[in-house]
Amino acid sequence: MLAFYAQCFDTLEINYTYYQVPSPKTLEAMARNAGGQMMFTVKAHGDMTHRRENLDAAAPAFREALRPLEDRQALGCVLAQFPYSFWNKQENRDHLLRLREALEGVPLVVEFRNASWYAPATLDLLRKHRMGLCAVDEPELPRLPPKVVEATSEVGYVRFHGRAAEKWWKHQEAAERYDYLYAEGELQEWVPKIQALASQTGTTFVFFNNHPRGKAAANAFMMKHSLGLPVGRIPKSLIEQFPALKTLSSDKTG
Repeated sequence: MLAFYAQCFDTLEINYTYYQVPSPKTLEAMARNAGGQMMFTVKAHGDMTHRRENLDAAAPAFREALRPLEDRQALGCVLAQFPYSFWNKQENRDHLLRLREALEGVPLVVEFRNASWYAPATLDLLRKHRMGLCAVDEPELPRLPPKVVEATSEVGYVRFHGRAAEKWWKHQEAAERYDYLYAEGELQEWVPKIQALASQTGTTFVFFNNHPRGKAAANAFMMKHSLGLPVGRIPKSLIEQFPALKTLSSDKTG
């Protein structure tokens, strides 16, 4: 599937690394199976962002696992996604600096899930220590991050989580939170923001996390089209599920 995915997109966000510290061999194999056509971003392990007291134990092995991607020049950055409970306070600001030190030399992007971080002092902190700010699109609910786009390092990063407000806090399965298909107009809102971010950074990544039933892939193709990027061949199975994609595909047969 990875080799096939590499025919459609030029980047991949690796999420399993949040649950399991990866092995160098696994990440090397992923880069190899992508045929040298993809840039990877890697989510930080949960011991580095959620169970933060374990940072010192987890970081060395995690850092070492990244080396095959670095050697192949296929590592875009590490994404450190923090939980809603990670508020803007001195203890947590100190943790950001500890994490930056643990991943010295690695491009690092931080995703906050709490609006308390969105202040000028935070942007100054990130810029000073070369940490990118992940811009997020998610439901407009109290204390969730606003749709702020700022270049604070050489890496720009945007994640689309969906706008299923009714399922964000109340759901039976976690995937329900991300079960949302963006309309074209909702994606267009982001086009000038993404273009501005790309003009201020060396590399800007855009990922869709609204993953249930292929919605992330569908919206990724739509966003490529909105940004004026080559869309390429869209899989027939995806067009059958989202017929509007047929007009975007360079291969009209799917």
